[in-house]
Amino acid sequence: MIVMPVTLVFAAAAALLNLWLGIRIARVRMAEQVLHGDGGSSLLMKRMRAQANFVEYTPFLLVLAGVVEMALGSTMWLWIAVAAYIFGRIAHAFGMDSDQPAKTRMIGIMVTFTVTIVLTVAALYAAYAGLTRAVAVDMV
Repeated sequence: MIVMPVTLVFAAAAALLNLWLGIRIARVRMAEQVLHGDGGSSLLMKRMRAQANFVEYTPFLLVLAGVVEMALGSTMWLWIAVAAYIFGRIAHAFGMDSDQPAKTRMIGIMVTFTVTIVLTVAALYAAYAGLTRAVAVDMV
């Protein structure tokens, strides 16, 4: 059995963050009585996009974190990378509420891009440097 603590914690944190983003949307929907779509609400549209943006990036990062952890182990830098991603996405969500360019949104974007690049490079390094651990697969 392979236990991947970084990926497990990352997945749990991502699920909670997605729930929080959904709750932020639901609160605006209730306050503005919008059942479908954005109802012309600027705030609702921004919050919907913040969640959609999170959902667009997170699956790729979860897969990358998982394969990197399988290949290289549960390293401290991987813990830092996934924690930075989660905090970056929180910053991004708050920044999306603004009508003006917000530092928190830019921080979220830059952290997301940086973590994506770091995990991609780590995955390629592990694959091409031959550092991956052998994984036994039973063929039935």
